[in-house]
Amino acid sequence: MKNIIKFFVFTFFAAAIFQACKKDDKQITFDGGTPPNLTRLSGMGDSVLLRINRDMEFVSLAWTNPNYRFTTGNSSQDVVYVLQVDTVGSNFSNSKKFEKEIPKSLSTSISVSDMNTYLTKMELSVDMPHDIEVRIVSSLSGQVKLNSNTLTFSRIVMYEDFAIPPPANGQLFVVGDGTATGWDNNPSAPHYATKVSKGLFVDTLSLVAGGYFKYLTISTQWQPQYGLKSGSGGNATGGEIGLNNQTPTFPSDPDAIPTPGTGDYIVTLNFTTGKYTVVPK
Repeated sequence: MKNIIKFFVFTFFAAAIFQACKKDDKQITFDGGTPPNLTRLSGMGDSVLLRINRDMEFVSLAWTNPNYRFTTGNSSQDVVYVLQVDTVGSNFSNSKKFEKEIPKSLSTSISVSDMNTYLTKMELSVDMPHDIEVRIVSSLSGQVKLNSNTLTFSRIVMYEDFAIPPPANGQLFVVGDGTATGWDNNPSAPHYATKVSKGLFVDTLSLVAGGYFKYLTISTQWQPQYGLKSGSGGNATGGEIGLNNQTPTFPSDPDAIPTPGTGDYIVTLNFTTGKYTVVPK
């Protein structure tokens, strides 16, 4: 009798294991999808971006659902779309291309200000026209990406815009205990940064380890002053420019920029992007 019972117990567990193995064999796999079809719905169609038109619509875009499918049926997951903007010919491989995430939507509107900002962040020149293209990339949790067709916009001319207002007098001189000037806002021999353009300054500095520095614009005055934007996570090698120009938009002193070490460094302040960098000379 005991042998009969053992036989039935063995048979039961063997059948259970067999069924579990059959379930494991039924893996869920990606069964396909359709690249989004991107279309232009409306827009002013003007290739010259003007500040006076900044709030007007530059273009309205729409795209089709990629209809992701798996072996279990259509996906119920949320699809994330990314708008990509790049220069024609770069094939969206440019490290400076602009990207913006657009979750759970099949359309977006881009204002003149938006497009000007996108191109500014791509560090394109304001004094020449640019041919650009846009596309939508769909994905599920960052995977199974599908690229839409591209739309081209020719000879786009930007207007000059700044993430951080540059010095109105076109001058920047350094102060701080990490420099030879010290914390003196009226130095006898001020050290000025070189103005490359209205929105770009470059400075070659001898710095001391463990110190800090900022930039001022007017002798004997502590404002306007430029430094590291408080709370932005910047450090001794780069980050966001902070400003105090005693306006409601920029009312508080920025942090001082820490020195990366002792030696000669090149400091670049780009007011178009709102970023600074500090690299060894």
